[in-house]
Amino acid sequence: MRIILLCFMSLIIFSNCSNSKTDVPVVGFMDAFEDNTIAQAQQGFMDALKKNGYSEDQKTVKIIYRNAQGDIPKLTLSIKYFISQKVDLIATCPSLSTITALQSTKDIPVFMMVSPSPELMKLTDANGKAPANLFGVGETLGYIDTSFSLIPQLLPILEKKRRMRVGLLYNQSEPQSAEALTRIKQLSEQLNIELVAEPVSSTADVQLVTQSLLNKGIDAFFANPDNIVFGSFETIIKACNNAKVPVFTSEAGLVSRGAVAAYGADIYQWGYQTGEQAAAFLKNKSTKDMQWEMVKLRKRVYNPTAAKQFNITVPENFEALK
Repeated sequence: MRIILLCFMSLIIFSNCSNSKTDVPVVGFMDAFEDNTIAQAQQGFMDALKKNGYSEDQKTVKIIYRNAQGDIPKLTLSIKYFISQKVDLIATCPSLSTITALQSTKDIPVFMMVSPSPELMKLTDANGKAPANLFGVGETLGYIDTSFSLIPQLLPILEKKRRMRVGLLYNQSEPQSAEALTRIKQLSEQLNIELVAEPVSSTADVQLVTQSLLNKGIDAFFANPDNIVFGSFETIIKACNNAKVPVFTSEAGLVSRGAVAAYGADIYQWGYQTGEQAAAFLKNKSTKDMQWEMVKLRKRVYNPTAAKQFNITVPENFEALK
């Protein structure tokens, strides 16, 4: 009888431990590749969760983190692992992770960051509606126009009597990169800029293609929203600096890494905004009255060292980044 009682008590304790364990929400965080700028979004997301009471240190949330290191099969397997673990939500960064997650599940909420709008990712249905399980924070490419227009505003007047020539890399397989190219082509004509655009399909191509652009006598390089550009930015900035060609961008995070100036979203705040929404979901376990949002914080920023290097005077309404 005593043995039976002990077994029964052990069963109750085990059951209670199991129940308390399931009370802790589980978040799957998916990064598509390694990148210093993109990593700021992850930090912002985690900080927002912590502020709202979800901390791994306090054991109030469990985070399963995966980074695909640019490997598509690994990315797909990681998402499927999240699903097998029955995570409460999947946080995705950047767009490639978002698309893969939404292709794999229609039930688990997906909270995106550093991703364009569902329309730009080709995720909307015939009626223009985004997937029902898509949340988080996205971005249209309207800020691209402002960012690209900084080039003729900030660069010293060219002594040569010709159109300014701006180089750009793009990846046709990335929706936001291809869409940005289309916008920039139109804007270039309006600004009387000659655009020299070269395609890249992997980070291995970047050094060779960047050098090809520089050999064509470009006056500036524009780093558009492209995951290959993000992942290879140090290669780009080194080549351009050696050729005395300033780099401009649409991403504030790339300014910290050496670009002259940008008008765009703060990547950390982008992740933080997504984290706030994810925390609200974890508290209520409901997506009622919830939908994906637009980036709230955009700003004009510049790199003082880069600006000085190229003798560029930046207006007072730009924030200096270190």
